[in-house]
Amino acid sequence: MIDLHSHTDQSDGTFTAAELVAEAVRIGLKALAITDHDTMSGVEQAVPFAEAAGLRLIRGIELSTKYQGVSVHLLGYFPLQQPSDEFRQWLSFLMETRRDRNRRLIERLVSLGIPITLEEVEAYGKTLTARPHFARVLIDKGYAKDMQDAFDQYLDEKGRGYVQRHDIPIQEAIDRIRNAGGVTSLAHPVRVAKNQWDVLERYIGELAETGLQAVEVYHSDHSPENVSFYKSLAERFGLGITGGSDFHGGNKPLISLGTGCRNNLNVPDELADRLAGLVTSKPA
Repeated sequence: MIDLHSHTDQSDGTFTAAELVAEAVRIGLKALAITDHDTMSGVEQAVPFAEAAGLRLIRGIELSTKYQGVSVHLLGYFPLQQPSDEFRQWLSFLMETRRDRNRRLIERLVSLGIPITLEEVEAYGKTLTARPHFARVLIDKGYAKDMQDAFDQYLDEKGRGYVQRHDIPIQEAIDRIRNAGGVTSLAHPVRVAKNQWDVLERYIGELAETGLQAVEVYHSDHSPENVSFYKSLAERFGLGITGGSDFHGGNKPLISLGTGCRNNLNVPDELADRLAGLVTSKPA
């Protein structure tokens, strides 16, 4: 059992790096990828704990991008080497765009009559402050009953408080990851085009031509039908396959590390080994 999609408290998860590694060891994972949003801080913190426990740890990242006006998340993996200093400096720029969105989100919520400060939210956010941390404060202050309610009312795209973040073009993200020695994978494709399978097929075909190397076939949001279809697309376009739970700890309490939502996930062990072979596939 492996899990190639997880988050620590350095982005929008609730487990520390040490706690995440301990959970991976407890459930018997053979490999774990930490894919925090816009930061490598969590996975770097996890390195000594994974080494001490004998756990195979893969450095990863998750980036928010845009493709043809659609929000698309892109996973990056570095199975053979650490990402370059240039790539890490670029991540610092992305963090600043996130901070700008957070400041505008505070202004929007205050305009709705909600007394909230950035300092309150950042107390939860640590390295990276994201919308789940805003949700925690909204719950604390009684403006939402739980995480889902906070997003539905205020933080999702249809919520009253939503503000747009400056997402980078997916092509730039693909190029940055690949030039840094990484592997690119389309995250949770079910969220990209919902169940418009013809649209998703077109997107993946186009992205495969411009450097996408893999598709996240296995994910906690994916039905058996989704898995079968995404696997067929990967085969059709010559792409690799990745998979993971998208574990966030208490921020997504129904999702368990390794096994997904109510045990709907089983990522084949060999996918971790195949990542290394994808590094040099289809040169950018």
